[in-house]
Amino acid sequence: MPTGCEFPMIKTFENALTAADFESTVELTNFPAVFRGCASVWDAYSKWNPFNSGLDYLEERAGSVEVEAMLSRTAPVFNGDIRSHERVSLPFSDFIRFCKQHMRGKGNGSGVDAKSADLNPMCEDYRPGQIYLAQFPILNDEKEEKVLLKILRQDIQTPTFLDAKSLSSINFWMNSAEARSSTHYDPHHNLLCVVSGHKKVVLWPPSASPSLYPMPIYGEASNHSSVGLENPNLSDYPRAEHSLKQSQEITLNAGDAVFIPEGWFHQVDSDELTVAVNFWWQSNIMSNMPEHMDSYYLRRITRRLIDREMSLLVSKPSSTDLRHLSEHIDQSRIEMAEGGNDNIGNESIKKGLSTLHEKASLHDLDPSASQALHDLISLVHDHVNAVDTSKGLQHTSPSCSEGGEKSKFLVNAMSCLEDDHVAHLLWNLEASRLRDVLLAMARYFPRTLEALILHMLSPIAAEVLTQKFDEIDQQTGEEDRTQFFREFYSAFDDEAAAMDIILSRKEAFAFQAFKNVLDKFLGVNIASPTTNI
Repeated sequence: MPTGCEFPMIKTFENALTAADFESTVELTNFPAVFRGCASVWDAYSKWNPFNSGLDYLEERAGSVEVEAMLSRTAPVFNGDIRSHERVSLPFSDFIRFCKQHMRGKGNGSGVDAKSADLNPMCEDYRPGQIYLAQFPILNDEKEEKVLLKILRQDIQTPTFLDAKSLSSINFWMNSAEARSSTHYDPHHNLLCVVSGHKKVVLWPPSASPSLYPMPIYGEASNHSSVGLENPNLSDYPRAEHSLKQSQEITLNAGDAVFIPEGWFHQVDSDELTVAVNFWWQSNIMSNMPEHMDSYYLRRITRRLIDREMSLLVSKPSSTDLRHLSEHIDQSRIEMAEGGNDNIGNESIKKGLSTLHEKASLHDLDPSASQALHDLISLVHDHVNAVDTSKGLQHTSPSCSEGGEKSKFLVNAMSCLEDDHVAHLLWNLEASRLRDVLLAMARYFPRTLEALILHMLSPIAAEVLTQKFDEIDQQTGEEDRTQFFREFYSAFDDEAAAMDIILSRKEAFAFQAFKNVLDKFLGVNIASPTTNI
């Protein structure tokens, strides 16, 4: 059993539940559960057993039925992607004979019919492990004319806790050799019952989607994972490294069943000659969701996922990260003191830092705020004139830039908190101290504040800054709040342009989070829009 699961252990029930108990304690939680011996009272439990004349029984009862089997090109793994398999029609009796042929090849001495059989020509070139009778209907509420194995319905019983459910379908599953269904989820609640043989089921909650890399939502196999669990290529699928930590594994013996809620990813390994039946029904959530609300729920859920992704991207820097940042700034000061390549620029920097020491004392900042003010000014003076075309996107400054000329600066739209010095400094300051720092800059270093916001504020730094603004709003009264923002924006030649820069870059950060959501949960990759952020 994998460790480190973020959800409770799957419950196992030894005794049957009532319909009311199943709905309240299992179904409404949208959490899997195992039911031991659920199918052991069925006639099918004894009559379908391949090792107890069950193959003869099935051939006699339904041998003339034309069924569709999966022929896999990736056996023993059976992928949902239609590119990896094909469907072949054959009499059920041919499939049964194929199973018998496999048993003879295993030399298990079970006493099954050992006569040679003429198999469907389409199956002659395939090994037993490549053929799987999967999801063939015993009952289907929409396609009754296609329910050709309904003669087997009398051998199974709907579990009592499902009596009140409107079943979408009941399906028959049988494999001759060991088989694995690729990791996927279903759009229905599912009760999988093992009639004969054994199945191992690995389960993941829908929240594990990012580590499972779901196929694109617009594709034919959108409910399947695109990565194999055993030895995944971590260079292509780095998040898959954590997939098994989010999973739980259960083993089903003959007679056992597992409830798999809609949306839960699962991979199923079946022993040879395993026979199973599953029941599908629509969840209460989906059956009670009116279509005219779909777009609203889509927007609400997408927004919630974006907010969660933004929280993941903006996490508190570690002490190690902060130490590296401090070392970087200290190194910049050393280089400036030693002269560097731009003597004029360095003289300006040294003059600015000297002025800082004189004016900061007048503002009576506490040591941490004074240090942050010093570091921010150092970063601005160090970087505002740098143009590194290998990082980020190019932005044109508005007319309120120093000297009245439109200059081009680079802001890294894709930076993360641990790599962004400005975001780091802003995040590490308490809101009240940041308020004091920004007021000091607005009063004594307005051009430096302007350069910081217009030319060095990355999308993630804009997100951090606006979060701090929200905290300042909550901590101050209306009059002080109004005074703070009035002084802050007075530092800019064009206050509207400054506000637009902050909001545009904050939205650019949200768009990156949106792209991450599409990739992690919908398997969709899109390019960033062309915008002047």
